[in-house]
Amino acid sequence: MQKPDSLIFDMDGTLWDAVDTYASSWNLIFEKLAINRIIGRDELMGLMGMEGKKLTKALMPDFDENRAQEIYMDVNETRRQILPISGGNMYSGVTEGMRLLASKYKVFILSNCAVGIIPLFIAWAGIGDSITDYIAYGENYMPKHHNIQLLIDKHQLKSAVYVGDTQGDAEQTRMAGIPFIFVSYGFGKTDDYEHKFNDFESLTSYYMGL
Repeated sequence: MQKPDSLIFDMDGTLWDAVDTYASSWNLIFEKLAINRIIGRDELMGLMGMEGKKLTKALMPDFDENRAQEIYMDVNETRRQILPISGGNMYSGVTEGMRLLASKYKVFILSNCAVGIIPLFIAWAGIGDSITDYIAYGENYMPKHHNIQLLIDKHQLKSAVYVGDTQGDAEQTRMAGIPFIFVSYGFGKTDDYEHKFNDFESLTSYYMGL
């Protein structure tokens, strides 16, 4: 594998864990709409990384697609409101690691989240100066492999890699035709990767050493 010129990072399960805040955003809306449903951390954890339409189908199978989408939009608006207050738990080494990596590579964030969530994460982490660009599923409702290609084309990247934590990330990265780097401390499992790291410090050390 050639030395990369850029690192594209998944967000949830790779850079931080905000599952409790995400669950709260669902439960606040269910309470507001008098829907007798509570989503727990474990249930949501198993669905992390899904595209929005698949997520709503999994969480609200009894609702028609349009109604489910309306509820999901309400959830995302609530999420944007509470995230700056509740935030999430940054994984060890991420904040400093991202700053270090940005001194040597172009660093991007690409997530299957709603519009407006990535900038809130960047502000929470205090890494605004380290991020070249970002893209969210909610901006165009396109899968990760499509959005990886958008970043590659926009920034004329020659040897990007994608860093994520799920089998879905691995599959989408393969479809984009670039190497997949797996972090094992996140939400998922996969055996399909070029490199695997058990903590962010190891990842940082490896790429700073290339």
